[in-house]
Amino acid sequence: MSTLVIVGAQWGDEAKGKIVDVLGSQAKWVVRYSGGNNAGHTVIIGDKTYKFQLLPAGILHQNAISILAGGMAICPKGLIEELDRTLAQADGIGELMISPAAHVVFPYHRKLDELEEGARGDHSIGTTRRGIGPMYTDKVQRIGIRMGDFVQPDIFREKLHRVLDFKNRLMTLLGGEEISFDDLFDEYQAYATRLKPYVRDTESLLARAVKSGDRILFEGAQGTFLDLDHGTYPYVTSSHPTAGGATLGTGVGPRAIQNVLGVCKSYTTRVGEGPFPTELTNEIGDQIRRQGNEFGTVTGRPRRCGWLDLVALRHACQINSMSGLIITRLDVLSGIDELQVCTAYQNRDTMPYSREDWAEVVPSLESLSGWYEDIQGAKVWEDLPSAVQNYVRFIESFTETPAAILSIGPDRSQTIILRPDLIWGS
Repeated sequence: MSTLVIVGAQWGDEAKGKIVDVLGSQAKWVVRYSGGNNAGHTVIIGDKTYKFQLLPAGILHQNAISILAGGMAICPKGLIEELDRTLAQADGIGELMISPAAHVVFPYHRKLDELEEGARGDHSIGTTRRGIGPMYTDKVQRIGIRMGDFVQPDIFREKLHRVLDFKNRLMTLLGGEEISFDDLFDEYQAYATRLKPYVRDTESLLARAVKSGDRILFEGAQGTFLDLDHGTYPYVTSSHPTAGGATLGTGVGPRAIQNVLGVCKSYTTRVGEGPFPTELTNEIGDQIRRQGNEFGTVTGRPRRCGWLDLVALRHACQINSMSGLIITRLDVLSGIDELQVCTAYQNRDTMPYSREDWAEVVPSLESLSGWYEDIQGAKVWEDLPSAVQNYVRFIESFTETPAAILSIGPDRSQTIILRPDLIWGS
């Protein structure tokens, strides 16, 4: 059994895409298990930059089979555009499969996302307005349309008739306009015809792959503290980016998961609303944003930047049962004389539970030496300055989780493997 889950250990945007691309070359299967095109992964290979929102970042490896699993929210139009763009850009891609259990995102989901965010006023959540939340609402209400039904014209027509009538009434109540059934059906039936060849019984295929001992890489989107149950509620996503989502979203049982690696930046970022105890709203925060090019892959929004929150990171290690950490963006911190990390929340012995609890958090910060060297050319641990090594060791010690991989630049080659045994096992 060789199974590995890659999960975001913070609020998303931890550079998981690069890591999945690097490790995808070693896997037979790369499986995206949750979320939709409200998440983005960037992969840089030489002079080419690929931006993925739905396709697994492992799609660039022709030896790997990429799966969009049942836990996902799939916008057919977005997927086709992304697939065509990638095919035109890459020399070749791996085989793609879509679970029939994955749910479909429609224009009325996006419109409702906009209308509902607008209705919240000052209490908006800060969604990407891609319709992901309303789609997952349909899933829970058991009125969603799944890929297996979407690619069967008669079933799709009947279900869309029933759902759209209700959605049009809801949009009208919120001040929106109705959507024409005929126009919607004709457009999306064409998408369904294009995607039908990719829809396969992925659950059975993955079960056989586990039994055969194939290497399976489970790709998470977003991050631990955006998880619907374990994140900073209500400023969370509508699915489960945590490691447990890999089993919920794919049908692979929990005892089949071998290793879990959590990807964290060497600092902390967040997009949208919600608590952020270590946020820097000063020139250092601006420097980190500038050096790290911290703008959303999907939205283009500037990311909020701050010091590394080790209290939150240690909690993420616990709830994901992490085997190890993948620390990224270490190169971004070059040029900052003194670094700080959060090692406690004042007056709190436990993680905040509510929005009100988070609002009262005051971080206790500890200083560590920074570095000025350009570390992007380092090939092994010994090439790194002592200040970088000390920073990594401090993270390991505080979280009680070993560092398995370090990322010291955006390219594939700018990766240092410290613990190969924590990736696919010994």
